[in-house]
Amino acid sequence: MKEFDLHSISGLTEAEATEQLQKEGYNELPSTKRRSILAIVLEVVREPMFLLLVACGAIYLLLGDVREALMLLGFVFVVMGITIYQDRKTERALEALRDLTSPRALVIREGQQKRIPGREVVRSDILVLNEGDRVPADAVLLWCRNILVDESLLTGESVPVRKVAWGGSAPMSRPGGDDLPLVFSGTLIVKGQGIARVMAVGIQTEIGKIGKALQKVVPEETFIQRETRRLVRILAIVGLSLCALVIIVYGSTRSDWLGGLLAGITMAMAMLPEEFPVVLTIFLALGAWRISRKRVLTRRVPTVETLGSATVLCVDKTGTLTQNRMVVRKIFAQDEVYDVSQQPDRPLPENFHEVLEFSILASERNPFDPMEKAIRQLGYYTLNRTEHLHDDWTVIQEYPLSENLLALSHVHKTPDQDRYVVAAKGAPEAIADLCHMDAAQSEVLSHNVQAMANDGLRIIGIAKAHFQKAPLPGEQHDFKFEFLGLVGLDDPLRPSVASAIQVCYTAGIRVAMITGDYPGTAQNIARQIGLMPADQVITGPELDRMDDAELQNRVKTVNIFARVVPEQKLRLVNALKANGEIVAMTGDGVNDAPALKSAHIGIAMGGRGTDVAREASALVLLDDDFSSMVQAVTLGRRIFDNLQKAMTYIFAIHVPIAGMSLLPVLLQWPLVLFPVHIVFLELIIDPACSIVFEAEPEETNIMNRPPRNPHEPLFGRRTVVLSLLQGLSVLGILLVVFSIALFRGQGEADARALTFTTLIVANLALIFTNRSWSRSFRSTLRSANSALRWVFGGALVFLGLVLYLPFLRTLFHFSFLHPADLLICLGAGGISVLWFEGLKSWQQRPKQI
Repeated sequence: MKEFDLHSISGLTEAEATEQLQKEGYNELPSTKRRSILAIVLEVVREPMFLLLVACGAIYLLLGDVREALMLLGFVFVVMGITIYQDRKTERALEALRDLTSPRALVIREGQQKRIPGREVVRSDILVLNEGDRVPADAVLLWCRNILVDESLLTGESVPVRKVAWGGSAPMSRPGGDDLPLVFSGTLIVKGQGIARVMAVGIQTEIGKIGKALQKVVPEETFIQRETRRLVRILAIVGLSLCALVIIVYGSTRSDWLGGLLAGITMAMAMLPEEFPVVLTIFLALGAWRISRKRVLTRRVPTVETLGSATVLCVDKTGTLTQNRMVVRKIFAQDEVYDVSQQPDRPLPENFHEVLEFSILASERNPFDPMEKAIRQLGYYTLNRTEHLHDDWTVIQEYPLSENLLALSHVHKTPDQDRYVVAAKGAPEAIADLCHMDAAQSEVLSHNVQAMANDGLRIIGIAKAHFQKAPLPGEQHDFKFEFLGLVGLDDPLRPSVASAIQVCYTAGIRVAMITGDYPGTAQNIARQIGLMPADQVITGPELDRMDDAELQNRVKTVNIFARVVPEQKLRLVNALKANGEIVAMTGDGVNDAPALKSAHIGIAMGGRGTDVAREASALVLLDDDFSSMVQAVTLGRRIFDNLQKAMTYIFAIHVPIAGMSLLPVLLQWPLVLFPVHIVFLELIIDPACSIVFEAEPEETNIMNRPPRNPHEPLFGRRTVVLSLLQGLSVLGILLVVFSIALFRGQGEADARALTFTTLIVANLALIFTNRSWSRSFRSTLRSANSALRWVFGGALVFLGLVLYLPFLRTLFHFSFLHPADLLICLGAGGISVLWFEGLKSWQQRPKQI
């Protein structure tokens, strides 16, 4: 098999790709169309609140009150506008997530490898395919090496098929069968590498022809949504029962059954918890969008709930804690160690040339791997113009890494055709195995490896062999290898990691490092980043010797796992889960998929991760940075906090509204609230609960408290009690204001105006006091929230209009309020939430020792 040089092809230019994209469209299948405004309007029309408003309007028309009916219909359009705005905002957030989750593609354009969204691949693009990639379009293979493809999506056959490079004849074929040159959109590269030219995109692909749909990010039903649906059902039943009670009591005591029906509908509107499902949808969708702005993609929206509960973050070292930008630091050969970093400008001593030479021969000519890039960079800098660089040699066979042997070999054919040269690199113990070292030699090698590992280096062993005639053997062990030396590479730490680790510890979150490196390397890194305890390590071989019970016990205290292979990650995840931990696990390879699926929060690497890992995960770190994961946890906690505040506010404000709709009927007082008042309140409640609270910044102590119990319900005892206390305190104040105004003989309209104004003030006070359950009212006033300014300002302006425009004042059944009356309403509304502010101050008092 001849070596394929990527530099020999340049691919399309950006201008050609753009032109092709405009001509043929995006590489995607037809999906659900964005809902039109008409569709949203039709959904609103079917809502219970809309039907109740129409019913009220019809009753007012029967009563001959045309102005009241028109006012209610006018409010219908306002409510519809708010609903459309909220719906559009949610859809935009979800569309942004769908764009991010589009399968990625590595293409060659203008001679450069470039990662682009799969939907932007065009016909004639050159694809670079690697193990674990999802093929983005139908393409013909120009070159491949050991490539196996899972085509079960198209053929139903679970066994991967072998592919070969195109020989120049007509490449068209159907999926299925070995030794064909075509790869198809949606199939999976199980093994090997390849270079392919795109033949068909979008609807023209095989998957397009059979009508398969691309996976999309969609809002999924969560535990909280099920809990909310149950609460909505309970409140709806209670509301309908009270509605019937109001109709019967009002009609029988006042002999006005039409008025009773109006009062009953008002009661139903007051009790209708229609905000709950809207708030959930908006919070989860916008929460996922906010997390994506921190370079963390949420592939499964329900994960937003789980983030705040994470108790253990299991992270890979390379690329997550480090920068994945390798440099060669030390070389060991002929019992000597040469520190490259100490003498970067000096020529490499002659006795280290062969180690570097065969390191390059064992690497890809155009490497993807950061270690191979570092080796090649050093080689071409130090061995230039020597006999140790062999660009004219051809790789005729590769022996890949396997589960049983963590080493690979490249067989090169020299130009004189006389012999084959074999270069091997891999884990030092695997190279020792290939070289058939005896116990004494292995002990010396282990001592040198440990010395380099203690410096925090990643170490690979290098060996060489020669072979005279074909056919080549079937396994690497059949060559007679000679050990050459060791190469130690350094991967600088990300600057933000140490501080992010400390944030985790403060937040009660363990951090476990899982790496394939040696224990010494892992411990060195752990000390640099402050990961504790740095003196306890479990290695992969030790893990294999443990039974599940012993492993569960050990993982309670150990946070460093070294020489771990991907398959062992699943055991670690299951052991942590068995101990009651909520586990977040990072991974990037095909073999990481089981562990990612098993973890409560699977996190794939967006930069170096395979498509298989991405598809098995719930989150994707777009920049592979550990600190981004910590920011996502912070946002997860904030989202749940704000959701709980919004729900508490909704529950609390409905208590006085329902109470003032029910109690006047039972006490045979004049009605306080009519449908028009309920709709006015909804204009404040809807945007407040869904937009204002969603935009609230996190609490200052959000990462200074332990993770949330995942089984803690959104409407737990504390939340319900707090809501009821807030609502009942407002209801008590409203009853006092209304009854005093009545008994003083101020008249029904005066009492209603005073009570309703007090309710509006109390409503706004509830919004402010629930913005934070730790900061004071004054502190929240200084905290910016643009949505709150619009809601607060709009409420006051509209209240002023209904109080002082005669036309509106008549429709709302109000009398004129004087400045003194407004001060009374302001004071009464504020007093209704003062107790909660006092409670916050009491909780924040310094604890005496």
